[in-house]
Amino acid sequence: MVIQVENERVSCEAGTTLYEISRRLRDRYPYPILVAKVDGVLQELYHTVTDGSDVEFITAANEDGRRAYIRGLSMVMMKALNEFETEEPLGVTVDFSLDSGLYCELQGATTVTEEFLAQLTEKMTACVKENLLFVKNVIRRKDAEKYFHSVNMLDKEELMRYRSNSRTTVYQLGDYINYFHGAMPYSTGVLEQFRLECYGNGFVLITPRLESPDKMPDFCPSGKQYQTMSQAKHWGEQLDVSNVGALNRVIVQGKTQELMLVQEAFHEKCIADIAREVADRGCRIVTIAGPSSSGKTSFSYRLSTQLQTMGLRPHPIGLDDYFVNRENSPIDENGKHNYECLEAIDIEQFNTDLSALLRGEQVQLPTFNFITGKREYDKPMLQLQPGEILVIEGIHGLNDKLTYSIPRSDKFKIYISALTTLNLDDHSRIPTTDARLIRRIIRDARTRGSSAQRTIAMWNSVRKGEQENIFPYQEEADAMFNSSLIYELAAMKLYADPVLYQVPKDAPEYSEAQRLLKFLDYFIPIDPHDVPLNSILREFIGGGILLN
Repeated sequence: MVIQVENERVSCEAGTTLYEISRRLRDRYPYPILVAKVDGVLQELYHTVTDGSDVEFITAANEDGRRAYIRGLSMVMMKALNEFETEEPLGVTVDFSLDSGLYCELQGATTVTEEFLAQLTEKMTACVKENLLFVKNVIRRKDAEKYFHSVNMLDKEELMRYRSNSRTTVYQLGDYINYFHGAMPYSTGVLEQFRLECYGNGFVLITPRLESPDKMPDFCPSGKQYQTMSQAKHWGEQLDVSNVGALNRVIVQGKTQELMLVQEAFHEKCIADIAREVADRGCRIVTIAGPSSSGKTSFSYRLSTQLQTMGLRPHPIGLDDYFVNRENSPIDENGKHNYECLEAIDIEQFNTDLSALLRGEQVQLPTFNFITGKREYDKPMLQLQPGEILVIEGIHGLNDKLTYSIPRSDKFKIYISALTTLNLDDHSRIPTTDARLIRRIIRDARTRGSSAQRTIAMWNSVRKGEQENIFPYQEEADAMFNSSLIYELAAMKLYADPVLYQVPKDAPEYSEAQRLLKFLDYFIPIDPHDVPLNSILREFIGGGILLN
């Protein structure tokens, strides 16, 4: 039998597993092999190969591999916590991503201390050295419900209750059993790199970054992001909707509209609080920045409305209109124009115009012609009147270099992102990037006629630009706004499923499309027509009153 391993023919006997082949080829890879893609489909290493299969082995230097690494290490942590001899079994919630780790909180009377984390680290390290197998078992869904009820994992019991499949998978690590969504490593021996640190009301499980899988990074958390995520988590707990099982329960009980209205009211309150702070400070320039599909445009409209209730008149400034002429645009490492770097903007002219406007002078603002690649001056002259403030939306809004000539006291910076805190269950988080990617797929298909395949293909490049131009400056923000909505994935499911199913099986993006489809399968869909017309979600699904 012959298979293809990254364009090389490899002979093996019938019944050979991916793990056995990975052991033969492991010296060719700089990092341990965690999972594999077989004919474009992600597989765990216990799978056997068939003649003619096309195999790609995946390490933690790949996003799929890193997810498997974190998933496996999370189960190691759960097993280690289960071994503590306490009056009540120790529980833990994996709440959200924070810098290079996962923020977790203990459930029960035990307090997180350095001594406790040292003991937990020792138990986890022992499990890794023992090189235990992640044993995957397929069982009846009803049996999974009963089991998780018996061990007081009620979040997983509820998640199982609303699954459409009659069977489900659980993993066993020694004598510990749990449920996780997604592929696991073959065994614990590859999970050597981790660290635990106290933070906030809990602790952080720190893992290597994608770009350096063999090195432990420094932990440099965003305090403002932690506060924003904690607020959203607390809000979800108040609504009794902290995970997908609870959301599905609300939908089944017919309480979706009430949940939507309360969520939108919370958004409106947060936006009103930001507008009040802008007015109280007397700032004359508001800058808004955030990663792709955060809802920046809808947010800017709603913020402008709230600013008007404070007696202010916002005037938008388009940062794209200050692009340098295309022939002067910077070139990236691939020989293409880089429109996302700061150098793509004529910041000198931009600051000249801003300063003149703040002095009360008349200024003619440019318009960038994306067809000719040049700036044009065809707008009427602008002169700021008393009470008017400038609102600037763009990826560099938090970087002081963009507005270097403007005193800090005149600027109010806002960071916006969809910081998802709704998780599948207590141990399986929903990555913020997944929610944003699904938003982007839906919007691109609706407004640009773009396929899900094309949006997925460019997503890594989009995220690279965010890592370079947005995330390093988020702590510079005067306010953070979390645009995520507890119900949004259930509302987007009916839009996302059809376009994701269109990704062809032989496309490199097929595996990612399938991963997103399996993820969305956990949600009971809701009627998107019930989404309020001024919701930020309307920026993606359409039909809103804020955007044309």
